Amino acid sequence: MTVTATAPATKVNPNAPTEETVLSVHHYTDRLFKFRITRPASFRFRSGEFIMIGLPPEEGERKPILRAYSVASPNWDDTLEFYSIKVPNGPLTSRLEKIQEGDTVLLGKKPVGTLVHDALLPGKRLYCFSTGTGFAPFASILRDPETYEKFEEVIITHTCREVAELAYSKEIVDSFLNDPDIGEIGQGKLRLYQTCTREPFEREGRITDLIRSGKLFEDLGVPRLDPAHDRAMICGSIDMTKELKGLMEEHGLKEGANSEPADFVIERAFVG
Repeated sequence: MTVTATAPATKVNPNAPTEETVLSVHHYTDRLFKFRITRPASFRFRSGEFIMIGLPPEEGERKPILRAYSVASPNWDDTLEFYSIKVPNGPLTSRLEKIQEGDTVLLGKKPVGTLVHDALLPGKRLYCFSTGTGFAPFASILRDPETYEKFEEVIITHTCREVAELAYSKEIVDSFLNDPDIGEIGQGKLRLYQTCTREPFEREGRITDLIRSGKLFEDLGVPRLDPAHDRAMICGSIDMTKELKGLMEEHGLKEGANSEPADFVIERAFVG
């Protein structure tokens, strides 16, 4: 009798990233680009959450390098979009910025984050304060019907150093409001407030300075921040998030979390 040896079964890590295909890439400036990839049928996320993104290991690498990226596409989309900065000599972004249609990108399986509706108490007006690529989670939130069910007014602020870096947020808001299928839900409710810090623009200055001076509220024709009515989400640089946290608390707003909803939330995954 011949006995045939069987190889031991290979263990499959259920949490291992999936391999997704790049569908499109668009470069806005020498610092910013977006890319779109396939979405697994089983992938679920709440608008505003982030996921780990990476590339297959190159020769000599033992494992892939993964970084947290906010999902910029709405949760109802059948593809996934991401908005990225290019970091010179960055372990991941220096390679990621070179991806092309048809390439493979690794996608994590566990989306998480604090920039979600569940972390905020009910309110009248939602502010989404962002700088640079911090706009990405709000690109998802502003296209979520639940946002307009929960809030009467949605104000997205986006501050960048150069005018060209504001293109993505304007593109997203314009395309959403002009969408014949879903844009109607944002009409009269969604407002985009862009500012630039290093080039001439119709609105200039850091968002924190515009809050302190009251110009933000004057330009928008709304009252100053009030914890009885206003809620806020914050995503951006370390200095910006720290300063905005202080401003929110000065106005009486309390920081919330998934486990304890309150008046404002900060995405800390990107601030060290």
